[in-house]
Amino acid sequence: MSVNQGTRAYDAVIVGAGHNGLVAAAYLARAGRSVLVLERLGHTGGAAVSSTPFAGVEARLSRYSYLVSLLPQKIVADLGLDFRLRSRTISSYTPVERAGRPTGLLVGGGEARTRDAFARLTGGAREYAAWQRFYGMTGRVAERVFPTLTEPLPTRDELRRRIDDEGAWRTLFEEPIGAAVEEYFEDDLVRGVVLTDALIGTFADAHDPSLTQNRCFLYHVIGGGTGAWDVPVGGMGALTDALAAAARAAGAEIVTGHEAIRITGDEHGAEVTYSTADGEGVAAARHVLVNAAPQELAALTGDTPPEPAEGAQLKVNMLLTRLPKLRDPDVDPREAFAGTFHIAEGYGQLATAHAEAAAGRLPAAPPSEIYCHSLTDPTILGPELAGRGYQTLTLFGLHTPARLFDGDNDGVREELLDATLAELDAHLAEPLADCLATDADGRPCIEAKTPLDLERDLRLPGGNIFHRALSWPYSEADTGRWGVETPHPRVLLCGAGAVRGGGVSGVPGHNAAMAVLEQGA
Repeated sequence: MSVNQGTRAYDAVIVGAGHNGLVAAAYLARAGRSVLVLERLGHTGGAAVSSTPFAGVEARLSRYSYLVSLLPQKIVADLGLDFRLRSRTISSYTPVERAGRPTGLLVGGGEARTRDAFARLTGGAREYAAWQRFYGMTGRVAERVFPTLTEPLPTRDELRRRIDDEGAWRTLFEEPIGAAVEEYFEDDLVRGVVLTDALIGTFADAHDPSLTQNRCFLYHVIGGGTGAWDVPVGGMGALTDALAAAARAAGAEIVTGHEAIRITGDEHGAEVTYSTADGEGVAAARHVLVNAAPQELAALTGDTPPEPAEGAQLKVNMLLTRLPKLRDPDVDPREAFAGTFHIAEGYGQLATAHAEAAAGRLPAAPPSEIYCHSLTDPTILGPELAGRGYQTLTLFGLHTPARLFDGDNDGVREELLDATLAELDAHLAEPLADCLATDADGRPCIEAKTPLDLERDLRLPGGNIFHRALSWPYSEADTGRWGVETPHPRVLLCGAGAVRGGGVSGVPGHNAAMAVLEQGA
């Protein structure tokens, strides 16, 4: 679809049809504003899409983003979205070998069962009691912080008063999270399971003085006011399809194959120059909302770009003919893979992997975590595959910064994938390779994406899934009222790089729309 070449005027032009841009478009169109959304790719959704990556195989995978926690129900309700989430029955399973035998920690399935699992692993009640205290504390913080994400930014002092727990404030906002992990827990495996939420897509040590790991941890435990991570029914593309439908139904115009190449403006309005297969055009607007990384925004406006971002993850999608058997005889694979299956994520292992990567080497035992979408939501599989017992696996690897792939992305990707799957195989009673399905061409159904692949495919700077380091959810000197403001009065940032951005949340899109509506004309 194409807009007419030449200049057309709108109340708002939105650059990028990822989920945040679509949220903003739907809110503004429902408020009666004329809205144009320009999308570079041939489809909407950005990183929140469902696709069929394996030739001739009817499995629609959440190819990039894959779980939902930070999306406020308020946005779903406000926009009338036909979108559902399902809870996972198991939170996590972490295999380990102790005293020469395979065992592990299964979290979920009820309080009594989880308590017993801790006792089997650690030999007593202490660690489970600490677990309850620690996550009781984070749960109270989540209840207080999460509702603020769709409000004007509180000050630091306002948020501190709202939390009303000095111990929690110190633990999450002032001291490296590693200090609390070590204070609360003694078992290395339990410590590692807790720490992983501070390291998703974030290359940091538990004691990093910058507290970038604390900010990552905070966003991973506040979602929905509970910290639960849920499965999108129909895959992640179901959300962005619903958002695009809501925006169009409200009157927004969404065009694909339109790449923004320049933004100019003043205090009265702005113009976006875009290119298509047919040439260039210009769209004028009272406001321009940019659903792209801060680096892309700077390139469009001609400003000095921020410090380079760097991603630090490996994303792997797989389709299996069956779930593999586990070495741990006490756990059913259908439960182990239903939640987050932690691999090589003991506390000491995470520290070693970080040190190795910081020294410029791939971790010898790459940490990663897996879950099986199709156990919770079999609708992503075609009827024939579901009937034959096929399952998906999504793997997310940690501590693999983009710098490790410079010079030989393909070769390092293959080496890292082999090492990562070897760590998984160490806990399986059969090789994962024996369970992989094959596509129509006879190739194994597995694909891996490095940070450099994500930078190429999605223009994520350095492959950083958050666009840049996550921010604290309070105002600072240059954040503005909603955390979406830029030096240009009629240009707003509505992507993951906004304050309180990151993850599949729609929060920056909502907040940018609120900022526009507050300004009136």
